Amino acid sequence: MSIAAGAKRRSKFNLKAFLSISARDITFPKKQTIFLQGESSNAVFYIRKGKIRLSVVSEAGKEATIGILSEGEFFGEGCLTGQLLRLCSATAITDCSVMRIDKKAVMEMLHREHAFSDMFVAYLLTRNIQYEENLVDLLFNSSEKRLARILLLLAHYGKDGRPEVIIPQISHDTLAEMVGTTRPRVTFFMNRFRKLGFVRYNGGLEVRSSLLSIVLNG
Repeated sequence: MSIAAGAKRRSKFNLKAFLSISARDITFPKKQTIFLQGESSNAVFYIRKGKIRLSVVSEAGKEATIGILSEGEFFGEGCLTGQLLRLCSATAITDCSVMRIDKKAVMEMLHREHAFSDMFVAYLLTRNIQYEENLVDLLFNSSEKRLARILLLLAHYGKDGRPEVIIPQISHDTLAEMVGTTRPRVTFFMNRFRKLGFVRYNGGLEVRSSLLSIVLNG
């Protein structure tokens, strides 16, 4: 559920006006890091355009994707709970435009505007459920099934609004990092998905709803 969709259902809170006053617009090209795990945590970000990947790296150097976020979503909200350092990294999957909001501004709005507070809490609960699903996916599902789920998330299947059937080209190296497997395995599965008609390359990557069969039955 996007913040914009939640706002329409829950209140007349003017999120756009709040952002125009309290936030700073920043652009990030594809693959650029927005913040790194372990950095100081003192701001919340809102995605105006593009897709963001949240990932964590273990002490042994193993990386895992914990979230893929799109337009209308917040990230970096851990600073609101007293988190002094970032527990994950945020990277632009596509060219992105994000709004940076200082922690103080968000805290003041949460205390002053009940409509914003209700909306933000509902959004965080939805995100928490998604994190749990990502953890289960990483622990128990095969790399093929994880790849299919990542592609569906990138295409917005299961979210409010019309799915994005075509997503920007994304390298197999990047997909391998997101899935937690090797590039040759991703290439093998992508070729298999293409032969089965689940995906098609057409100026971008066309993801079809039939790919759900891999997630549900793979």
